[in-house]
Order: sequence, then C-alpha cells, then structure tokens
Amino acid sequence: MSIPRIYVEDVAQYLDQEVELRGWLYNLRSSGKILFLQVRDGSATIQCVILKNRVPAEVFIAAASLTQESSLIVRGHVQADQRSTLGYELQVTSLEVLHVAEPYPISPKEHGVAFLMDHRHLWLRSTRQVALMKIRTIVVTAIREFFETRSFVLVDAPMFTPAACEGTTTLFEVDYFGDKAYLTQSGQLYMEAAAAALGKVYCFGPVFRAEKSKTRRHLTEFWMVEPEVAFIGLDEDMQLAEDFLCHVVRRVLERGRSYLQMLERDPARLEQVLPPFPRISYTEAVERLHAAGRDFTWGEDFGAEDETILANQFDRPVIVHRYPLQCKAFYMKEDPLDARLALCMDVLAPEGYGEIIGGGQREDSLAVLESKIEQHALPREAFEWFLDLRRYGTFPHAGFGLGLERTITWLCGLHHLRETIPFPRMLERVRP
Repeated sequence: MSIPRIYVEDVAQYLDQEVELRGWLYNLRSSGKILFLQVRDGSATIQCVILKNRVPAEVFIAAASLTQESSLIVRGHVQADQRSTLGYELQVTSLEVLHVAEPYPISPKEHGVAFLMDHRHLWLRSTRQVALMKIRTIVVTAIREFFETRSFVLVDAPMFTPAACEGTTTLFEVDYFGDKAYLTQSGQLYMEAAAAALGKVYCFGPVFRAEKSKTRRHLTEFWMVEPEVAFIGLDEDMQLAEDFLCHVVRRVLERGRSYLQMLERDPARLEQVLPPFPRISYTEAVERLHAAGRDFTWGEDFGAEDETILANQFDRPVIVHRYPLQCKAFYMKEDPLDARLALCMDVLAPEGYGEIIGGGQREDSLAVLESKIEQHALPREAFEWFLDLRRYGTFPHAGFGLGLERTITWLCGLHHLRETIPFPRMLERVRP
C-alpha cells in the first residue's frame, strides 16, 4: 500500500497514519538527539520530529544540515499534539532532501520596509504574508460568490482604453501601434454597455492610476470590482453596496479567523459590520466635520483626514451620499431636487481606513451627457460609443466600484495596503 501524499492543512484526516509531505524548511532547532523541523507546504506549517535512534544515521545528518527554505520530502506518522497550534505533528520515518538552499536573506531580525519590498518575492513566504494572501483569496471568492448567487453576469472590461474615465490627470499613456491609448482606470463605462445587454453585470480585474502619491492608501495598480445594474437608482445602489460588504465581511469571519489571528486582528471589530449602515448626506457630513472643529468648505471633496473623522463617529461603515456635482466624475447624474448635487455615494470604512466603495446613479440623458463631456474638455470622438448607449434605449442605471486592496487593508487592520497585493506597484516601485 502506497503512502498517501497530503497537504499539511489536511493532516487531521490522517491521524495515526503514515503520510508524505512535500515542502520547505521554515525553521530548525535541535536538542541533541532530537531535531524539530518546521515544514511548510503553502497550505500550513507542521512540526516534524526526528529522533536520532529511529532513523538511519544518514537521514539524521542530512536533516541537521538543512538551511532555511531548503526543499524536501518528509514521510512519517501523524500524531496528535495539543501543544501545537495545528494540533498535530509528524514523527519522521524518512526524509529526502531535494535542494539545500543558500543562506536566506530574510532572517528573524528586524528588516526595513525597503529591504523587504526589494525581496518581496521571498518575503511572500513569511507567515504573515501567507495569511494576508489567504485572506485575499477568501475576499475574492466571496466577491464572486455574492454576484453569482444574485445572477450577475461577469463581463471582462478591456485593459486598453481610448479615453479617461476618472479624470485625465491619472492616466498611464501607452503607444498603441502608433496611436495613443491608456491603461484602464475603471471598467465602469463598459459595464454600462454590458448592463444594457445583460441587466446585471460586474467586472473584476486590475485598474491603473498614475497618481503621484506616497500615501498608505494608494497603489498605481490595484484590483477593483465594479457591478452595474439596469433600472435602479441611488437608493437601490446603496442597498446593494451594503448587502455586498456585509457578505464579504461575513465570509472573512467564517473562513479566515485563523488568519486574522495570525495578523493579530481583533475580529470583534468586524463582527460589528451589520446592517443597516448609517447613511448621511454630504451636507450633514460637512456639518459633522464643523462640529468636530474641522475647517472645511462645502463643495470640496473629502480628504483622508476628513474621512477618518467621519468614519470614527460610527462602529460600522457609513454611507455618505449626494456629494456636490463639481467634485464628481462627468457621468454622475444630477440630483433632480438640488442641481448642485450628484446622485452618488461613498462607503467609508471605520477605524480610519477611508473610502472603500464609490458609486452612484449614472447620467442617462444624451443631451446632458454631451454637455458634460464638453464641460470637462474630454475628447468627444473617444466617447461616441458611450453616447450611443443614450441614443439607443437609454435607461436609468447605477453601480459602484470597490477597491480590493484598500478593503483588505481595513479587514486585516493594516497600516499600509502594500502588503495586500502579491507584488505592489507604487510611485517609486516597479520591481520585483
């Protein structure tokens, strides 16, 4: 009977059985005649115990000479161990060394952020970074699950676009066979076209912003999910955003508590993310800022500190709606009750993490949209296809965008979002 090859995360199913693990040495310590190997395989880490008098001498010698991140195959019996965080350990019967690694550059001592980012391809192997990537996977799965169970259709938006969606100052320009093109800032305009065909749609992929910002909230390349729904308005859009965010948080609590524990994130803060979310108008938000002693002028967009002051007044995300039209994108629909305002909303995360969702109702009038394109000095030719959506069966519709990395930063209680994406791209970093 062959020995089953298993992954560490499944070890509980093989109690008192002999198994085979393949992975890398995370740590090694010795107490003379006993070696304790921490072996990781990507799914989890387990302690493998080697007793000198129970294995061939060459096995013990080979194990004792292993360096951190050496690759190996370990066989042994699974035993319960209450002292282990995993609850199990492996009593080794044989070991095969695949490769003895060179001295590993990342040691247990403190390293600066620049050093760790230069070695991001290796830093990813650390327990903390693995936990973050596991949380990211849970969030991505929850996002797709939410929209698929609500019969949304996934529509992939192009990465190359002919014009701006979120303002012309943050565009990455590329040469497209002699013509100008830009890396996409958002898939929203394409989702509006798709909504006219399919009713309820979403796109989920990387977007790009050439923002010359070094803040802890910005990346030049990040992932965004953008649903768009035909025949709904702002109120229904806010409800969709609330339901969506509650679903994602619930799944992280259900499936990721052990990873939150590794990150020292208090799950009690996330357990408060329950409906209904507070909803306040932009004008009320400005009044709250003034009451908090903030010098803020009505008509301006909120900065990071303003969002923090507002969000800290609530124990769960807060939805701020109806911002001034002047500080929102050209496609936002005017509030019919107040021409100064847009039918838009932002969801601000608590604990100072700022905006994680932005969206609203789209302008569906051809004449108004033509006028706005002119007012914003946008190239008319690049938007002719977009104007066609208003010529051929225009309809009320709304949607939003959620930034994946900023959301994970909040969920995990991190200071900076650079750790939430495998290989971050920032103002001064495009390697590794």
